[in-house]
Amino acid sequence: MPKDQRTHEIIGAAIEVHKIMGPGRFEAVYHECLEIEFECCNIDFISKPKLDIYYKEKKLKKYYVPDFIAFQEITVEIKSEKCLTNLDEAQILNSLKTSRHKVGLLINFGEESLRFKRFVN
Repeated sequence: MPKDQRTHEIIGAAIEVHKIMGPGRFEAVYHECLEIEFECCNIDFISKPKLDIYYKEKKLKKYYVPDFIAFQEITVEIKSEKCLTNLDEAQILNSLKTSRHKVGLLINFGEESLRFKRFVN
């Protein structure tokens, strides 16, 4: 798949946050910093949107809340963990299914160097 400029911009914003804040902070801190950085970079985003969940075509009362939807079609999940796990990857995959988006980013601020994975549904 060719390079996607939008995911490149999102990752660049995350790198800037990690460069300034470093590892070891709470996920909520990185979330707020990333909101500020997205605004500075003119990245269109929605923070913590409520997405409907369906079971057998029936809308559930519960909803799913990803960390961000960027550019109206890229799901972004952030973590602040020592390392990413299979459970984290399952979360972004479920987020992609729920949102019906094709591209997702899983970003971990908890390591010495920012770690990210790009997923295509």
